[in-house]
Amino acid sequence: MNPANPSIANQVLAVNNDLPIRTHQPVHSGKVRSVYWLTEEDSRRLIQEKGYNVQPDAPLAIMVISDRISAFDCIWHGEGGMQGVPGKGAALNAISNHWFKLFRENGLADSHILDIPHPFVWIVQKARPVMIEAICRQYITGSMWRAYSKGERNFCGIELPEGLQKDQKLPELLITPSTKGVLKGIPGVPEADDVNITRDNIIDNFAAFNFQGQEDIAQYEKLLKEGFSVISDALAALDQVFVDTKFEFGYVTDAEGNDKLIYMDEVGTPDSSRIWDGPAYREGQVVEKSKEGFRQMLLNHFPEPDILLNKDRMSEREALARDNALPLEALMNVSRTYIDIAEKVTGEKLRLSDNPKGEIISILRDQYGLID
Repeated sequence: MNPANPSIANQVLAVNNDLPIRTHQPVHSGKVRSVYWLTEEDSRRLIQEKGYNVQPDAPLAIMVISDRISAFDCIWHGEGGMQGVPGKGAALNAISNHWFKLFRENGLADSHILDIPHPFVWIVQKARPVMIEAICRQYITGSMWRAYSKGERNFCGIELPEGLQKDQKLPELLITPSTKGVLKGIPGVPEADDVNITRDNIIDNFAAFNFQGQEDIAQYEKLLKEGFSVISDALAALDQVFVDTKFEFGYVTDAEGNDKLIYMDEVGTPDSSRIWDGPAYREGQVVEKSKEGFRQMLLNHFPEPDILLNKDRMSEREALARDNALPLEALMNVSRTYIDIAEKVTGEKLRLSDNPKGEIISILRDQYGLID
C-alpha cells in the first residue's frame, strides 16, 4: 500500500449512515457502526426466508461497520483526506466473526448476529442489553495500573495484593465491571457513564442493570471467563498475549420462546481489547497489537496529554480531534496492526474492497430485498 495514493483514501468507508436500506426509523450512528432497523414486514420476511432462530416478530437490524477510528471518545482523521483507517472495519468484523464461531464450537452462548452478508455487515436481532461493560483483566495495566500506582488497592471491590509491577500477569483473571450508559437511582453508583462498579452493586441492584434474575449474574461471569479463556488460548497458540477485554451481554428470545443471555457487540477485537506481542513481552517490552498503540501515539503526539485523559476537558479534546489531521503514517501503522492481527487470528488473507459501499448495496438489494 502506498500511503500517498489517493485511492487508499477512497477505500476507507468513513460514512456508513447514508445507505439506501429500507427503514422507517432514523439510522443510529455509533462511533464505528451504524444501525438500520428494518421494517416489521422486512424483519418477518427475512426470518421466514432465512430460517433465523428467533421469534417470528423479532425486530432485526442491519449493522454496518465503518473504518472510522475513535479514541478517548473522539473520532480522529488524517492528512490527505483520510477519514479512517484502511482495512480496520473488515479486520474488526473478521476477528469478531472468528471468535463467535469458536464460542459456538465450544458450546458457549450465542451472539446477536444472525447473518453476515458482507465483511462490513451483520444482520442482528434486537437484544435487551445488560447495562454493564464487562471487563476482564489478566494483566495489570491501563486504568487499573494508574489507580494502583497512586496507592489504591481496592479496584471494583477487589482487593489487590501489594508488590505488583506494571504490566505483570495478575494472580487470577479479574472481572472489573463498569456502567454502560448513565444509570439513575442505584445506591452507591454515581449517575455517569462508564463508572467502575462492584459485584455487590450488581447483586444488590440486578434488575436496575437489566438482569432478569439474580442467578443470571453467575451465568454472565461464567460466559465472561469462558469467552476470555477461549480467546486467550487461541491467541497464545499464535504467541500473542490477551491482556484484557470488554464484553457486552443482552437477552434475546429464540424461536421456541426461550430467553437466552447472549454476547453482544464485538468480541476480542483490537478495539475492545489489549493484545501484546508474546516474544517482545518475554524480552520485557510491551508491543501493542491493538488500538492501545494508537492511544499511546496520541498521548505522545500532543504536548498536553492531560486533555486526552481528563474527562473535565472534553471540549478541548473534541477541538483537538476536529482541528488536527494526524500524520498519514500514524493511521497506516494502525492499518498494518489491525490487518496483521486479523490475518493471524483467522489464518486467511483479509480482502479489502475498492468499493465497499457499492458491494453492500448490491448484496442487500439482490440477496435480501432490502433496497428499493
